[in-house]
Amino acid sequence: MAKIFVVEDEPLLQYFYKQILTLNGFELVGIANDGEEAVSMFKSLSEKPKIILMDHRMPKKNGIEASKEILELDKSVKIIFITADNSIIEEAYSIGAFSIKDKPFTIKELIDDVNEALKSMGDTD
Repeated sequence: MAKIFVVEDEPLLQYFYKQILTLNGFELVGIANDGEEAVSMFKSLSEKPKIILMDHRMPKKNGIEASKEILELDKSVKIIFITADNSIIEEAYSIGAFSIKDKPFTIKELIDDVNEALKSMGDTD
């Protein structure tokens, strides 16, 4: 079962991701409320997630900053950026984001992206 870490400051979206991911057979290893907490939690996880769903606009540290720090710690993690801000798409890809989900998106699009990220790692579980 693929491990996924969610970084999102909106409680309703946190709940949505938790439900969707677990119902589709993925293991949620944690939810961070902002980029600063995301970096701290990522460092403390004994078993690192394969995929991170990363929001962009968050308090304390945005998704770009948090992604840079996390990718410095582990280049193998696939970050799926989730944003309604099209102005950061190029920057997100340039720092190493696997893909960008433009809000709004469908559940199928999200699950397809997660499966594509796993496939790119040679992981099919």
